[in-house]
Amino acid sequence: MADAASAPKDPETIRREDYRPPAWFIPEVELDFDLDLTRTLVRSKLDVRRSKSAEAGEPLVLQGDDITPASVKVDGAVRNDWTLVEGDLVLPLTGAAHSVEIEVELDPSTNTQLMGLYGSNDMLCTQCEAQGFRRITFAPDRPDVLSRYRVRMEADKAKFPILLCNGDKVAEGDGENGRHWVQWNDPWPKPSYLFALVAGDLVANSDNFTTRSGKPVELNIWVRDGDLDRTNHAMQALKDSMHWDEETYGREYDLGLFNIVAVSDFNMGAMENKGLNIFNSRYILADPEVATDADFDGIEGVVAHEYFHNWSGNRVTCRDWFQLSLKEGFTVYRDQSFSADMGSAALKRIEDVRILRAAQFPEDAGPLAHPIRPESYQEISNFYTATVYNKGAEVIRMMATLMGPDRFRNGTDLYFDRHDGEAATCEDFVVAMEAGGEIDLTQFRKWYETPGTPRVSAKLSHDPQTGSATVHLTQKIAQNGEKPAASELLIPLRTALLDPETGVHGGEQLLLLDQPEKSFVLEGYKDHPILSINRGFSAPIILESNQTAEELAFLSAHDDDPFARFEAMQQLMTGYLTAKVSGTPVDRDIILLAVAKILADPTLDPAFLAEIILLPSEAFLGDQMVEVDPQAIHDEREKLRGKIGLQFEKQFRKLYKSCAPTEFSLDAEARAKRKLRNVALGYLAASFTENAAETAFDQYREANNMTAMQGALGVLSHLEADERSIAFEDFYKRFKSNPLVLDKWFSLQVMSMRTDTLKRVDGLSRHPDFNMANPNRVRALYGAFTGNQVRFHDPSGKGYQMVADMVIALDKQNPQTAARFIPSLGRWRRYERGRSELMRLALEKIAAQPGLSKDVAEQVFKSLA
Repeated sequence: MADAASAPKDPETIRREDYRPPAWFIPEVELDFDLDLTRTLVRSKLDVRRSKSAEAGEPLVLQGDDITPASVKVDGAVRNDWTLVEGDLVLPLTGAAHSVEIEVELDPSTNTQLMGLYGSNDMLCTQCEAQGFRRITFAPDRPDVLSRYRVRMEADKAKFPILLCNGDKVAEGDGENGRHWVQWNDPWPKPSYLFALVAGDLVANSDNFTTRSGKPVELNIWVRDGDLDRTNHAMQALKDSMHWDEETYGREYDLGLFNIVAVSDFNMGAMENKGLNIFNSRYILADPEVATDADFDGIEGVVAHEYFHNWSGNRVTCRDWFQLSLKEGFTVYRDQSFSADMGSAALKRIEDVRILRAAQFPEDAGPLAHPIRPESYQEISNFYTATVYNKGAEVIRMMATLMGPDRFRNGTDLYFDRHDGEAATCEDFVVAMEAGGEIDLTQFRKWYETPGTPRVSAKLSHDPQTGSATVHLTQKIAQNGEKPAASELLIPLRTALLDPETGVHGGEQLLLLDQPEKSFVLEGYKDHPILSINRGFSAPIILESNQTAEELAFLSAHDDDPFARFEAMQQLMTGYLTAKVSGTPVDRDIILLAVAKILADPTLDPAFLAEIILLPSEAFLGDQMVEVDPQAIHDEREKLRGKIGLQFEKQFRKLYKSCAPTEFSLDAEARAKRKLRNVALGYLAASFTENAAETAFDQYREANNMTAMQGALGVLSHLEADERSIAFEDFYKRFKSNPLVLDKWFSLQVMSMRTDTLKRVDGLSRHPDFNMANPNRVRALYGAFTGNQVRFHDPSGKGYQMVADMVIALDKQNPQTAARFIPSLGRWRRYERGRSELMRLALEKIAAQPGLSKDVAEQVFKSLA
């Protein structure tokens, strides 16, 4: 028996090509928990079976992390010939099948990583994805070992009256000395990362759902007392998700019980554990007083996402972590489609693309770029990325575009049928889609292995003699910071050619760019048409075209594809602003005329109007430039924003007044008016028109919902006005007891463009309500601050140092959350020399710290390489 675990070695690089099947399978697992916040005993009994692929004499290796076995038994006999190798328990076994029993003692109160079993405000809960189960007990903690779990939980009934686990409750009772126990059985084989338990003093919003085959399902959303009335929206989202998945994918729920628990201390948004989803409370709790319309949308989308994982992730899981996009990319596509069906498909598509461009495109262009199926990693938690999730969803969307709805459904049906109860690969998914969809995806597979965002050049020529229009396309892609080179991805581009007078077109066509260069000749165009391409954002590309500002303005006024219309306006504004920052003469009047036409269009939905007149973000503008100067971008953007506000002051005041609040409703019309009212207020404030601060303050005082209140505070946060401090003080007093709303109070202040924001960040980091142990609060303060382009990138470098110091401190207690902040510094090469050097120095300061976690070290050293 080893005296202690060996010292950690340098991070090992795990490679996809080195995958080998498990040497041992565990068909059955029994767990017995004696639960307490400071001393929990875990007794496990594993039915271990040697696999056919195991080498002769290969020992049983069970992963462990910061745990030590109190005892080990094999077939009932105590064994002392085990060793700990880098935390893993290695046990020599000679036979083909054994029963292995292990006892471990834990102190959940000291688990600040929030991985494994940990305490959260007198509650016990778990997070096991990706490698947290090994912090609970020794096990083959890999996704391709699927087991049936039987679990017994025992605890003090007064402290932990509710005991929850995966599957169905099969027995319960009272014990001695005020204790009680519950036994759970999950009949569906699952990998260890899907194990979950919760113990605490909770109350439930209970409902029920009947599947289309007539099976009753009990639904519960468990929260702390006092939060129950804020769970109704999440419950409705759950029922809508269950119905939608039956209708759209033919997937029924497969247990008689579905539990959700809201937890305030959580590294992620939520977790799809089989039958027991654990959620960050921000994605469950909502009412008009404390949640914005965006919060309501977020809850609906995340509840749907985790429920959809029951099939795309649980019933069919990943063979290894390189296949993460198999479940995440597919499920993101499913939740996006669900949200589009529940609301506006056009607005949802704009939102999804905005997120992709804000998070994934920069990732693709930086030192941490990787394909949606990575080839290697050191710490798997670093690959829960926008590339795996959001670009992964775009790859699935392209498949759906290529196949059409019926063939796509045939493919997914075949995938679920073939691999139910298995650990599958991305290749398994593609093969099933080929067979079910009757399509050859050989070339399309390149999307799974290619990092970087393709750049597609589109040029339109016209021959008036023949009436033919030719679309000339080329594709290039840059990898590892190199100059873009020709590529051969299969890129589906929804395209239409619009009449230059009427804006009408004769139908949309799907152009398949499958070569470095390709031209498409389209007949029947007397006059030179206007090109509308990548409609609906049919491919995740950067489009470069020879379209003039006048053509973009025309598309923004006439295109019948909502996304294409929005995109044309964004390109028009982006072209103007990047030219101004670069010092290139450019005409502003074309933008003002385009805005005038849009504001005068009576057919536009208010929510779409609010989206199309928004300027591109400062971060997005920086992504379009070879060298980023955040101050110059900010200055030019504010000038244009102010000019639009001043030029159309009367229209914005009219819109603001027409969208005045009435009785609160979540219907589309009411939400659209709230959105447009906030956008109009922002433009009025940007133009420095009279009484902007007073108008915003009045909106704050009169607001009957958080959307209006936050919109007013967002405007006030940037102003030098007495109303600003009054409003923020009042907001704190009203909501200081509500953690989720207090997060907004932190974020709104550090997103301010005021010159004193750096001091404010420093002060808030010392505020009594700031808690480094709570990931939500850390993200609310530092996450929001890193998104403030002009203040985070202050030329003094103080913003970089603040974040570096925070990462160093946080890495000692929660490496996973700390690592999420490295990308904000990691793209240092993109910035002008002064800022670039200061960002690099901040990264080097982190890199020089002894004992860095694998999470942070991998990101830092890749960023500096």
